[in-house]
Amino acid sequence: MDSPPRTFLLLSLSLLPLLPLPTPASPKNISFDFRSFSLDNLTLLGDSYLRNGAIGLNRHTGNPSSSSSGTAVFNLPIQFSDPRTNTSASFSTSFSFKIANPSPESHGDGLTFFISPDSQTLGRVGPYLGLFDESSAIKNGSAIAVEFDTVLDEDFGDPTDNHVGLDISSPRSLEAVDLWPLGIDLSSGNPITAWIDYHGDEQQLKVWVGYSSAKPERPVLSTRFSLSNHFTEYMYVGFSASAVTSAEVHQIESWSFQTFGLPSLNLSSRTPHNASDTLWSVIPVRPVPKLGKSSHKKLSLGLGIIGPAALCFVLVLFVYVSLKKRMEIKTDEESFKPEFTSGPRQFQYKELCLATRDFHCSRVIASGGFGTVYKAIHPVSGITYAVKRSKQSEESKNEFVAELSIIAGLKHKNLVQLQGWCTEKDEFLLVYEFMTNGSLDKVLYSGPNSGTCPALSWAQRFNIAAGLASVLMYLHQECEPQVIHRDIKTSNVLLDAEFNPKLGDFGLARLMERNKSPVSTLTAGTVGYLAPEYLQYGKATEKTDVFSYGVVVLEVCSGRRPVSRNGGQSTKDVNLVDWVWGLYSEDKLIEAADGRLNGAFDREEMLRLLLIGLSCANPNSVERPSMMRVLQILNSEAEPMTVPRKKPCLTFTSSTPMTTREIVSDCNESAISSQLYEVKID
Repeated sequence: MDSPPRTFLLLSLSLLPLLPLPTPASPKNISFDFRSFSLDNLTLLGDSYLRNGAIGLNRHTGNPSSSSSGTAVFNLPIQFSDPRTNTSASFSTSFSFKIANPSPESHGDGLTFFISPDSQTLGRVGPYLGLFDESSAIKNGSAIAVEFDTVLDEDFGDPTDNHVGLDISSPRSLEAVDLWPLGIDLSSGNPITAWIDYHGDEQQLKVWVGYSSAKPERPVLSTRFSLSNHFTEYMYVGFSASAVTSAEVHQIESWSFQTFGLPSLNLSSRTPHNASDTLWSVIPVRPVPKLGKSSHKKLSLGLGIIGPAALCFVLVLFVYVSLKKRMEIKTDEESFKPEFTSGPRQFQYKELCLATRDFHCSRVIASGGFGTVYKAIHPVSGITYAVKRSKQSEESKNEFVAELSIIAGLKHKNLVQLQGWCTEKDEFLLVYEFMTNGSLDKVLYSGPNSGTCPALSWAQRFNIAAGLASVLMYLHQECEPQVIHRDIKTSNVLLDAEFNPKLGDFGLARLMERNKSPVSTLTAGTVGYLAPEYLQYGKATEKTDVFSYGVVVLEVCSGRRPVSRNGGQSTKDVNLVDWVWGLYSEDKLIEAADGRLNGAFDREEMLRLLLIGLSCANPNSVERPSMMRVLQILNSEAEPMTVPRKKPCLTFTSSTPMTTREIVSDCNESAISSQLYEVKID
């Protein structure tokens, strides 16, 4: 007797002529309508952010001497061309936006709706509108943009400081229209709606602009131009904006988009010409010998009984196999909530084994209490990744779930980007982009004679402090819900090829609803970076992250670890914050500068950064600045905070302090990562 799977196969083959035929992939039109936005659908680059369901394309600087730019790109590639039929898509889009400028004496540079072959499009500020660069082209091909420009730039042929234009691979518009005669002020701060239609068969682009949600009868711009010649098969759509020497802010509040006009394949007219097609053709019917009336009746009765029964059996077996497979998948993956992983891809365990040489010790680039990080080189694409392999424990599993669910939804230029994950064979693997220059602590403490990297220059150090402040402001004030990292330290700050900082390791991070008191939790982090009130009460807030940031800033300035041994014959540990504050009280703060810099630094910037470090590391949490204030001080947009000459005394107002027995050191950190211990509670 056949086993169930074999019976299922035979019955399936016998019923093949009755089943619907498979349909090959055909061109697909797409449409979406966002009344509000979330990070599930967008990639945010540069200074762009989400707030209250709207996209902010650039930062409100409040300083006429600063600049900002950003882009927001729809995550999925959209088909604009079908090479098989040599046809191109038409499209229609509408969006509501605001351009606000609190400084009427200055102007920003407007925004664009663009179509680009690259999902990582980010250009320069000023007349380049955050989309193009100096060569008047984006890095990976040509971009199509409709600009809503608020600056008159004669070098690019702008008609006025309030116009709409069509740009192809350049900020110089092919055609532009002045909006002043139409009574529309782009930078009025009022909601404005724009409609853009392109019909490929007519090769005509039309743009409407108005203050109401009703589409005006006449377009403000109508031009015949073949955008189809600039379409690639798949492209990305999004928005860009920039503001230089202005406080102008650009927001997108809603957006709808659709493509149409791509043909669908007609299978009925196709003639099979390959193996796949012949499988779709109808199986020929064998001739059946003539039967007598009685035999015919018996055969009909038999088929009438056996046919439905066999069909029911096939359906029951199919449902059983499907449910069993689904339950197995659910059992394997229910622990890490796959609904959070729509962005990053799921890697196969075997491809990560090949990429890491079966997790060979020669590929280890970091190790600690969390597990081990390996350098992985994909055997096919050659792309280099960093694979974080968590320890197989319940605690590591929880940290894996936290890191995957939190960082998968975050987008910022100073965050290490999560590329994917894998949970096969009871492993918990996270795949990140590879950072060429490793961690900040490795570079900062390598020294010129270590045979690795030279000491960081002052410009690089200042850029690291500013980048870290930017990403923490994003986590604390622009994410919903708010993200508390809880483990800010130099070993978790990674550096790319240009020494730009990227914050990583969100295994200890926590999500927190805004305007709610933090719940008590287990103390976790690293000695020397933990805020006093966090050790006392075990409550993580944004101010505990600010304290850790202050310690990192003092490290960057001084080149000293948070806790180090005193020189000479003394074996007493020296706390970095106490040491710097002592110099400040003696009016010798500049002596805290790293001697390896040999005086090659900006004295004013050094003092400003040291004072920022002390103000962030204030023992009293209420005296610490927000990360937004820190970023403003770094950008010279706000005055530095007043720092008391003597380190304030720490006072606790309530709760019961923890005993040292309640704080357990995790000394599994190796020299490859941090040489400090992680403090946790059993």
